[in-house]
Parts: sequence; structure tokens; C-alpha cells
Amino acid sequence: MSISLNINRLKECREKLGISKMEAAKRMQLSQPAYLRYESGARTPSIQTLEVIAQVLDTSKEYLMNLTDDSSPISYTISRASDPELFEIIKLCQNPETETRKRLIAYANKIAGIS
Repeated sequence: MSISLNINRLKECREKLGISKMEAAKRMQLSQPAYLRYESGARTPSIQTLEVIAQVLDTSKEYLMNLTDDSSPISYTISRASDPELFEIIKLCQNPETETRKRLIAYANKIAGIS
């Protein structure tokens, strides 16, 4: 798959979060020069790196590649190592037919103020 990164969208998403290029690189676990090359268009990230960039910038790789105009993320990666509590909640919700899943969703909606 050939990657065509829209550097304007990359910058827009970073600025929307109110973070510097240095902070973006840190959150993505990239060197600052590597991130700067991506944002300037001097280099194109691998698809794996693009996934990390999209997750950190709360968008999708499809948006960053101009494949959609919807900037909302379409997936999240949850790691047991970095967020064990959320990982366990997701694990509980794997089966859509369980009462536990229905109760967790109802509770989450209630505390979020969603009807």
C-alpha cells in the first residue's frame, strides 16, 4: 500500500491538540527530527508509524491520507501494559450478548451524561 500523507492535515491535527512538534514526537515515541521530516513532507512514515501518529493525534490514518474527510478516529489500540484497567474493561465487552457488556455501556453512558 502506497502512503500519501497530507502534511496539512498532520499539522492541523497536532495543532488542534495544542501540542508542539517536540511534544508530538515524544508522544509518538519518535525522534524530533523524524517527526519533523514527516510534518515537512521530506519523508513518508510506514503504515505502522502512521497508525501510531493517528492514534496520538486522535484521528485516523485514512484522514491523514486524504481517504476521508471525517477526522474522527475509527479505531483505538489498547495495550494491557500501558492501560491495564481499560484493557480489562474491553475484554469484558468482547461478547455483545453478555449482560455485563450491556450494564457497562449503560453505566458509562450514565456517568458521561448520555441518555
